[in-house]
Amino acid sequence: MLVLARDLPSGHVLTAGDLRRAEVASGTGVVPAEDRAEVLGRLTKVPLVAGSLLAPGQFGGRGAFPPKGQSEVAFAVEAGSVSPGVARGNRVAVLEGPGGTGGGAGNGKAASAAVVGTVTGAKAPESPGGARVVTVLVETGAVRRAAGMEHPRVVVLPAEGREAP
Repeated sequence: MLVLARDLPSGHVLTAGDLRRAEVASGTGVVPAEDRAEVLGRLTKVPLVAGSLLAPGQFGGRGAFPPKGQSEVAFAVEAGSVSPGVARGNRVAVLEGPGGTGGGAGNGKAASAAVVGTVTGAKAPESPGGARVVTVLVETGAVRRAAGMEHPRVVVLPAEGREAP
C-alpha cells in the first residue's frame, strides 16, 4: 500500500518523494503500491498527514478544498484550553469555555453543543501564555456557532467513532 511520507497541504502535486510503500493487513479502501504511477502528478484534495494510508478520494485532477459541505474555522485558543500536542489530522470537539456566551446561538442545548471536526492546522502561540490558533474543518452548518465561540476549548477525540462531549 502507499503511505504518506510527510504532511501535505491541499492542492499539492503528488511526487515520488511524498509516498512510500507499506505492508498492511488489509488493502480495502486504499491505493495499492502497484498503482503508484497513476497517483503521481495528481493534486491532493485535502490536507494529508504523514504516515497515513493514501485513499482514492484524497487526490484527483484538481484540488477541491474545503470539500463541499465543509468549511474551515480558525479558533484562538487560550493557554490551557488545548493540548500542546494537538496536530493536523486530529479529530476534535470544540466547546465553549467558561465565561463564553455559547456562540450567540441563543439559549438552550444548541448554544452549548460541541462542534466536531478535523484539525487542518495548529500554530504555536506567538508569545508565552498567548493564544494558540487551531484551524478546524467543520460541517458548514456549524460555522456560525463555531465562529461565535468566545472562549473555545479543544478536546482531542478518538480517531474513529461518533462520540462527542
